[in-house]
Amino acid sequence: MISTIKIVFFGTSGSWPSVERGLPSLGIQVDRDVLLFDIGEGTQRQIMQTTVSFMKISKIFITHFHGDHFLGLAGLIQTMVLNGRTEPLEIYGPADTIKQVSNFLQLGYYSLSFNITIRELRDSDEIDFGDYIIKTTKTSHPVTNLAYCFKEKDRKRISQELMEKYSLNSKDVDRIVRNGSIEKGGRRITLDDISDGIRVGRKIVYTGDTSPCDCIVELARDAHVLIHDSTVDSSLEEKANEYGHSSARQAAMIAKNANVKYLFLTHISPRYRINDIRTLEDEARRIFKDSTVARDLMEFTVTI
Repeated sequence: MISTIKIVFFGTSGSWPSVERGLPSLGIQVDRDVLLFDIGEGTQRQIMQTTVSFMKISKIFITHFHGDHFLGLAGLIQTMVLNGRTEPLEIYGPADTIKQVSNFLQLGYYSLSFNITIRELRDSDEIDFGDYIIKTTKTSHPVTNLAYCFKEKDRKRISQELMEKYSLNSKDVDRIVRNGSIEKGGRRITLDDISDGIRVGRKIVYTGDTSPCDCIVELARDAHVLIHDSTVDSSLEEKANEYGHSSARQAAMIAKNANVKYLFLTHISPRYRINDIRTLEDEARRIFKDSTVARDLMEFTVTI
């Protein structure tokens, strides 16, 4: 059972880095496990400036193979080797991931000290990782780009009142969740005995690069957090759409139509300096109130 889900924005620029922003990379920390979504050049240094340990990264999900979204991969893996990593690493991405990543990892002279599994995903794939699942959808971009949905599994909601009725503490509850029941006070207590409904799992969607598309609305339906391509303001959205990107205004429309709780705008064009982001944020908030332009190293804990 998952206790804490935290999002960390390692890089929030698009195309190339700016003085204030690194290239695209997003971490989702699930208790002590770390999932990395995209890994632009310089990501490993960004990670080192946060509370996240790069050695705890267990899975990397690449949206597509434009350079700003994956060129930090080889450096991170070689740093993991230099730090004595032995735990396996899983890498996921769209069609051609095996070829692209395999070739990339042959750069330089080093000896890999851990196993790497590479898996290619398709549109509408779903992978079960136990406490959570990852879903994909193909977005609107000149090359194949996969958006990812992280979905914590729904759980039975534990009632504090029922815990008190059976004189249970948190360790007792953990044992019931793991084993299905425990013996206490001369009776067997099951999960149903202390539950009073369903706790809907937390849901996070990360688009990678995309122009506006209905597929993201469906993937993000009722999500707790949507992290959407918001490369430009509305005055430039027609040109951005031609290149497979969205404006902040369009991202806000997606968030509104999908009924999400929070929208984070990312993949910000380097043309916008830190003092210019108010333009993007204001445009989004006129449509969807809980919109925020993501900043490098920003952290956000996803609560129930």
